[in-house]
Amino acid sequence: MSSNSTEEAQKREIRNRRHFSFRLNVFFFFTFFVFSLLIVRLAYLQFVEGPTLKEKEHALGNRSVPVPPIRGNIYDDQGSPIAYSTSTQSLYYTFETKIKEDEGHALAARIVDVFNQYGDKTKKPLTVDEVFGKMDFKGKVYMSYMPRRIKAGLTKEEIAYFAEHSEEFKGIDVVEESIRQYSNEHVAVQLVGYMKTLSGATTLDKYKDIKENNPDPKLKYLDKEEVGYDGLELMYQDELRGYNGVKEYPVNKDSEIIGPMKLTKPIKGENLFLTINKDIQLATQKAITEHIQKIRTSTNNWEHAPNATTGYAVAMEVDTGKIIAMASMPDYDPSVWQGGISQKDLDAVKLFQYNGTIRTAPAAIPDDKERVNHPTSLVYLGSTQKPLSVLIGLNEKLFTPTETFNDIGYFEFGKEGHKVKIRNSQDAVNGHINASQAIAKSSNAFMSAMVGNRLYFKSGVDSVNIWDTYLKQFGLGVTTGSGLPGESAGVIDYFHEAEKASPQSAMVRAAWGQQGRYTALQLAQYASMLANHGKRMKPQFVNEIKDVDGNVIQPFQPEVLNTVDFPESYWKTIEKGMSQVPVQGFEGVPYTFNRKTGTSQQDVGNRLKVENAVFIAYAPADKPKLAVAVIVPDGGFGGYGAAPIARKIFDAYDAKYGLDGKPRQPVVVTPPAVDSTGNPVNAGNNVTPNNGAGQR
Repeated sequence: MSSNSTEEAQKREIRNRRHFSFRLNVFFFFTFFVFSLLIVRLAYLQFVEGPTLKEKEHALGNRSVPVPPIRGNIYDDQGSPIAYSTSTQSLYYTFETKIKEDEGHALAARIVDVFNQYGDKTKKPLTVDEVFGKMDFKGKVYMSYMPRRIKAGLTKEEIAYFAEHSEEFKGIDVVEESIRQYSNEHVAVQLVGYMKTLSGATTLDKYKDIKENNPDPKLKYLDKEEVGYDGLELMYQDELRGYNGVKEYPVNKDSEIIGPMKLTKPIKGENLFLTINKDIQLATQKAITEHIQKIRTSTNNWEHAPNATTGYAVAMEVDTGKIIAMASMPDYDPSVWQGGISQKDLDAVKLFQYNGTIRTAPAAIPDDKERVNHPTSLVYLGSTQKPLSVLIGLNEKLFTPTETFNDIGYFEFGKEGHKVKIRNSQDAVNGHINASQAIAKSSNAFMSAMVGNRLYFKSGVDSVNIWDTYLKQFGLGVTTGSGLPGESAGVIDYFHEAEKASPQSAMVRAAWGQQGRYTALQLAQYASMLANHGKRMKPQFVNEIKDVDGNVIQPFQPEVLNTVDFPESYWKTIEKGMSQVPVQGFEGVPYTFNRKTGTSQQDVGNRLKVENAVFIAYAPADKPKLAVAVIVPDGGFGGYGAAPIARKIFDAYDAKYGLDGKPRQPVVVTPPAVDSTGNPVNAGNNVTPNNGAGQR
């Protein structure tokens, strides 16, 4: 019995040892497996997820604040600043809570008191109404959440006062910013353009998704950042903007700063050096302004244009496409856009803010109802069309350079009983004339019969398409390729006329310039093609782009958009005619020039046959250097209302650079003597006395 018990106990002990050994092995195996997993996980964290986690740790332990860049400057071709950025302290107002207008007036009054006491006494003080207007309580300019700039360039005393009394000025903040300054000489205002805050510029396609499209911190746009909204400021936004800087602060879990700030400096934007010359530009602007005033009050019947209010001019180098001057007058003070514009200032500049040399701009007439009775900046070519009409006629073999036409003062077309007469200006009868003489005498009858009518009878319905192809090759009916935002391709009427009346009517009327309205830039490009014999140059506004260190990163490169190949005899034909066109204002010029006047007509509102002054020219005649186009809506005869402006532009270029390559002292122009009817007695060198005929 004792033996059996002992044996059973031994067996039990063996089983227990076996079970213990098994459990021990399982434990060790499990422990080994767990440690293996931990080692693998640690290795994965170290070598695979380590960089990402390190970056997250860094982000959690640091806070980054973007520093906006300083915008690049815009200079003229001689380096004179036109638009430039400076650092300043500005006062902003934001609607933190909705308050009543009378409370807003009271706040504005307290702000003005601070300005008057601590502000710069040399500057014009702001009134309570002006400050209240900038606060834009009715939200006409800003969305409710957008900050409004009240004043830029605060003094140290103003900054200190608002900082010490912040509780008394709810919604008021002092912000350090880079502010855009513009030349106080108003150089090419509409061409240079203006800026808006990003939040107010998202109506433009360029800025709709700009923040999402630029994840790079250096490129990411800031909510309060000002961006180009029109003109060159918009066209060269990417080059001018530069790159953000970053202020980086180490912080603890409570976002408290626990160490020194690390600064990555912003990179200033690139600088534009324009093709525009300040002296020639200002001379152009002055010439337009003074001449409009002259023709509005002139006692000369041929010159008198009492309804003229606006004028547009473009000067373009023939072989390079460089725009030397581009003026849309009247202009305005561009500083009104700094940090946003008040409703009062917007109302004051709305008629002048658009560049009328490239798109539709209204007459400078405040009354809305009266303004619709006056032409915009897009006008018919009038007789400036005729050199191109002759080229088309010659190239289509409609006549030869020597073939003559008996001009009896009009051309008649249409079915019997419904005939239409196209008359010459002043019903002038020119007799037997060839193509060159038709240009010189500005014969509507010749153009109608020999070009428009013959093209119709040669090609029928397709004549309108043929005409359209020619005009587009000369840049009429298409944009010039300049790249300026908002540029118009013009308004074509000949297709509508062909459908409404007949292809014959469309061609007859188009041949003397009454079927297409175009911009001054288009006319300058067209005149340049006449001068260089068929090269359509891309108009360019920037000579070169330099970085902050002065290195040229984009030099100037002329660009030919298309060419037109005509026999040399055709060009000589139009040049002979253009050299003989009667014109005013070029008395005693020391250079030769070819030109064409135009007096286009249009019905506007309740006014019929409104006359617009149009003029194109290039000089010197034998080796053309500069082409000029001038448009004065409601300006009357082109030879009187527009040509004298062009003369001053040529003179300014001649004095600065020299039409023959050497700067020349300007010629003092003595107004010619006039007879009792107001006509010049002696029109001077290279000018034929003008009796008013042949000016359309």
